[in-house]
Amino acid sequence: MASDKSGNRPLSEEELQDLVTSSDAGARDPVGNVGLFLAIVAVIWSVFQLILASPMSNLILPGSIVNNSRQVHLAFALFLAFAAYPALKSSPRDRIPVQDWIMAVVGALIALYGYIFYDKLVNSGGLADDTDKWVALVGLILLFEAARRALGPAMAIIATIFLLYVFFGASEWVPEVIRWKGASLKKAMSHMWLTSEGVFGIALGVSTKFVFLFVLFGALLDKAGAGNYFIKMAFGALGHLRGGPAKAAVVGSAATGLISGSSIANVVTTGTFTIPLMKRVGFTSEQAGSVEVASSVNGQIMPPVMGAAAFLMVEYVGVSYVEVITHAFLPAAISYIALVYIVHLEAVKRNMPTLGNREVHLARTIVGMLSFFAVFAGLCYATQFPAQAITAWAPSMAGLILGLAVVAIYLALLWVAAKVPDLEPDDPNAEVVELPEIPKIYKAGLHYLLPIIVLVYFLMIEQKSPGLSAFWATALLFVILLTQKPLKAMFRGQSDVANSFMSGLKDLWQGLIDGARNMIGIALATATAGVIVGTVTLTGVGQVMADLVEFLSGGNLVLMLIMVGILSLILGMGLPTTANYIVVSSLMAGVVVELGAQSGLIVPLIAVHLFVFYFGIMADVTPPVGLASFAAAAVSGGDAIKTGFVAFFYSLRTVALPFVFIFNTDMLLIDVTWMQGILVAISATIAVLVFTAGTMGYFLTHSRIYESVALILVAFILFRPDYVMNRIVPPFEQIEPAQFAEAAGEADPGDILRVVVSGPDFVSGATKDLSLELTVGDEADGAARIDAMGFLPFEEDGLVKLEEPMFGTPISENLQGFDFYGDEPVRIVAVKVPAHQPPKELVFIPGLLLLGLIAFVQRARASREGEPA
Repeated sequence: MASDKSGNRPLSEEELQDLVTSSDAGARDPVGNVGLFLAIVAVIWSVFQLILASPMSNLILPGSIVNNSRQVHLAFALFLAFAAYPALKSSPRDRIPVQDWIMAVVGALIALYGYIFYDKLVNSGGLADDTDKWVALVGLILLFEAARRALGPAMAIIATIFLLYVFFGASEWVPEVIRWKGASLKKAMSHMWLTSEGVFGIALGVSTKFVFLFVLFGALLDKAGAGNYFIKMAFGALGHLRGGPAKAAVVGSAATGLISGSSIANVVTTGTFTIPLMKRVGFTSEQAGSVEVASSVNGQIMPPVMGAAAFLMVEYVGVSYVEVITHAFLPAAISYIALVYIVHLEAVKRNMPTLGNREVHLARTIVGMLSFFAVFAGLCYATQFPAQAITAWAPSMAGLILGLAVVAIYLALLWVAAKVPDLEPDDPNAEVVELPEIPKIYKAGLHYLLPIIVLVYFLMIEQKSPGLSAFWATALLFVILLTQKPLKAMFRGQSDVANSFMSGLKDLWQGLIDGARNMIGIALATATAGVIVGTVTLTGVGQVMADLVEFLSGGNLVLMLIMVGILSLILGMGLPTTANYIVVSSLMAGVVVELGAQSGLIVPLIAVHLFVFYFGIMADVTPPVGLASFAAAAVSGGDAIKTGFVAFFYSLRTVALPFVFIFNTDMLLIDVTWMQGILVAISATIAVLVFTAGTMGYFLTHSRIYESVALILVAFILFRPDYVMNRIVPPFEQIEPAQFAEAAGEADPGDILRVVVSGPDFVSGATKDLSLELTVGDEADGAARIDAMGFLPFEEDGLVKLEEPMFGTPISENLQGFDFYGDEPVRIVAVKVPAHQPPKELVFIPGLLLLGLIAFVQRARASREGEPA
């Protein structure tokens, strides 16, 4: 590879693969019998997780194993971590030192301690004795060391600080605001290792039940050849356009985001082909790397297969994975649309050449891509109708018939694929670049879409659990890997069927190994983050943090969100996205919801978790430790820090979108009709494109400063029409608290009332306000309706005071933070009823008129200056 102008050398293919394995799967690769043994352990882990997710798990595996699957999961991860990750850079990579063997075996045994001594721990009520506490302490030390090797020092250091706080929280050197009584070693070890509050908590459970199967699904799909197929299809569709390699990189990375949950692996996989071609048409090394970083990192937010943190949301927020996908879809889609537009503007600004000699038809390309996605989405949706018909016709045989139908479709698609040559990776450094032609290549990989359709069908239509959905999709991939090569050979009349079968078996074997090794870091991240979560639950420091952040933000929600975003970026400098999400959401999610309620803004919990998730993935971009930026610089030969800054600039829309959907939850498709959802999607797409044009300084031509400001204003109007309309006509009308029952009686069932409650905080005693958004029921009168909500009001001294609500009523959990038995009463201070407000979408009209005016002015200027508009 040629040296770059900056003097940095692009890494070779071998060096790049070493970069990926050292960060994602462990740099050590022993040879001989030891290497074979580790491969077998990895395959056993993958097979175990596959059986665990299967509907037959309770028949195949002993109940004790199923009930203690988290311990088994961590045991595999610890053993492979010490075997695959060297302790130091100078440690041997071709063999495993004795001390690493010892730590691997001891770590695995201690992880299984709760399983091996299950009866003893149950009889003791989960309380540690002297043996238990020392075993647990050694286990934590080994866990932290394994995390240091696999994830870098930051994760282990942060977890150690939290653990020290558990022991020494009462010390004088701890700031008084976060001081607590401290815990004994026995109490701390019980909490962290023997219960489900610490290491073996929700996060590790999600890693065990869901995440492994999706990582394995991605590894097998890649081994089948889907990654190369997606990249070729993206280049065939977009490579001939201006800035085409960059546009293809964006779309290709979105597609390979299905396969790889790792932004670093995504950068290297697609970047080795896209980055040299981007440089070839005029992008600098840093720009080429930045486009790849921005598009690869966002692969984690793209449904239906999102990063590991998305599965944690299912448990933390208490919603289904389908709901997470639904809420995340629109921001992710428009984020990618904006990135394609950024690339387009860069290409137009620099008047970049096109690749190849194909005639450019932009409109035809756009229509073609939209048609492909529409047909694919239609297929995913339409599968339910024949499935329902078969189930109704033969309910006892439905599973068998549907399975045979999938096999028949697979055979038909494979027969089509056998008619064209297999796809080989292209050389981006070839003298003449021949772009793939969609009509000639699309047949070669249509069968790769089948597992994705199966996954989406079970997730979205059948609404099965993520683990079971991934199991069926992965089972189909087993069939594909084992049969696609020999069947193609048969369809082509070739004689090497046996060799083709062995080649497929090797691919399956390697895919099982890759899936297990890629999971090591995620399993350790979730386990180590469990120590941090356990510290929060044991010490109550979460509430203290909430008070501290509220004090620092002055009660301003926007300022607090900025602080949460900065905290995510700082922690993310050393933590993987999953661990970063666990830490920040554990500390801050509830605080944002509470502060929003005090500010009169009802913030759904899923919005806050997605906010943290978005900023968590941005940490892979942000200098000075953005790992994806370093990987891209290694491919491009550019400066890593500069690449990170440019990638962050390209990712501004990913930074802006979380702030938008916190205040405008329509963006997350929460409580919207189909027509409203379509309108939100259109307006949000226009808004993000206009925002991109404003921040890039180019719309139809180079923008003046005031035009950029006006474009950003238009984007704000389209993103937040409610903000403008609420300033014109307030959405709620305030009435006296004494009229609460009357207003509830006059409202229609399903209407929303807002009630502001004020009173002393149960912990601090300070007076606080809380806004509640309440849905009116269908009870007979107003008194019955507010009683059903849980309110027990009484008038005294001219105030509407409240008694403590009964446990289990709708508002009991909301009001549990108030002190109902103090000297100061808890009371209703305001009741707000819906006002007759014009549709907020009317605000779009002046916004679009302003956009039209800017377009008219810029087109006229471009014509005068002879620029293409």
